[in-house]
Amino acid sequence: MRALTVVLSSLLLITTLAPPAGAAAKPAAATPDVVFQRADFSTGTSEGTTAGDGLSFGSAAGTTSYTDALGTKTWEYARWTGPERAIGFPATELIASWTADLPPGSWLQVEARARNTEGLTKWYSLGRWSYAEGDIRRTSVPGQGDADATVAVDTLVAAAGKQISAYQLRLTLYRTPGSAVTPRVRTSGAMVSNVPERKTVPVSPGGGAWGTELDVPRRSQNIHQGHYPEWDGGGEAWCSPTSTTMVLGYWDRWPSAQDTAWVDPSDPNPEVDYAARYTYDHAYQGAGNWPFNTAYAGRYGMDGFVTRLRSLTELELLIKAGVPVITSQSFKKGELPGAGYGTNGHLMVIIGFTATGDVIANDPASAGNDAVRHVYPRADFENVWLRSSSSGGVAYVIHPPGHALPATTPGLPGNW
Repeated sequence: MRALTVVLSSLLLITTLAPPAGAAAKPAAATPDVVFQRADFSTGTSEGTTAGDGLSFGSAAGTTSYTDALGTKTWEYARWTGPERAIGFPATELIASWTADLPPGSWLQVEARARNTEGLTKWYSLGRWSYAEGDIRRTSVPGQGDADATVAVDTLVAAAGKQISAYQLRLTLYRTPGSAVTPRVRTSGAMVSNVPERKTVPVSPGGGAWGTELDVPRRSQNIHQGHYPEWDGGGEAWCSPTSTTMVLGYWDRWPSAQDTAWVDPSDPNPEVDYAARYTYDHAYQGAGNWPFNTAYAGRYGMDGFVTRLRSLTELELLIKAGVPVITSQSFKKGELPGAGYGTNGHLMVIIGFTATGDVIANDPASAGNDAVRHVYPRADFENVWLRSSSSGGVAYVIHPPGHALPATTPGLPGNW
């Protein structure tokens, strides 16, 4: 499970937006401010990288050493620094996501810095990513907090009074010195947002997907309870990789029998164990790092990113386009009728809507695969997903590059 400490911390920031004494108070915004911006690798500053079909390692810009639990190793690197990008509103959070081709002997670091009223911040690491397990330990980077911001696992959270007006991304590709491997970032981008404090969220109107249900495979995390406890205690905590696995199965892109040959033959769905292993964040000590899950989907040639959606109306646009959506939410037992449990952070797959607009979800927190499909009341689901004490609408969007996404909501900044 993913504990939703990130958005809870943003509630403290909202008070900084209050008007000065004597000014008329403005009501809280009805919806969060959010934008998702894709990186354009033809812009910015290159240090040994080449832009074309993504961003590739061209030539070494230098060498550096890196130490983790696997030891100290020397790497050569190439780096791309993106241009400063304005947001258009005072943001409190930033989440970067990416997909990449990283052969053994290579890895990627994703960094961001922000502009606030006092200027540019330092660079913060938002993840050190590798597919192979013998090069570095895949990890987020704790302990980066300062007067400007902090990094909560995968999210850059602005300090009180230091809202973000613009940002830069920096991507550094590493490889074994002198090797011929060519690590490549296929896609990258950042979602920046400001979620207003709101304890309840009104139900949204239909978005054209009522009566649509996508044929997404069903996978239960609970049948993996106790499996491979070295990855976050086993399957009971594997909601995120289980949800990602279901979406990959929908697109017919998931591990082969050869890939999963190391899994115990008695395991009913070895692709879930595989996803937990290869999304595991060694610092967070869990498989629920949001961008690590969409980056894992990139292993299979998929485009994937983390964003926030403003309503179920928006989510319906994606369902109507044939794209299932993974959502993150928290709720107390009884707040989501039909769930039968409470959670401080949980991922599930939205696969469609009933004829009356209720939410059809493949919820991995189920007793078995046959029990994974649930129907949740629209108003209750929307409230526990979008309110500020939950994730504020966080979602994974995963799809093949050739499967076009629909147009975003007219009149609002694009959030996919």
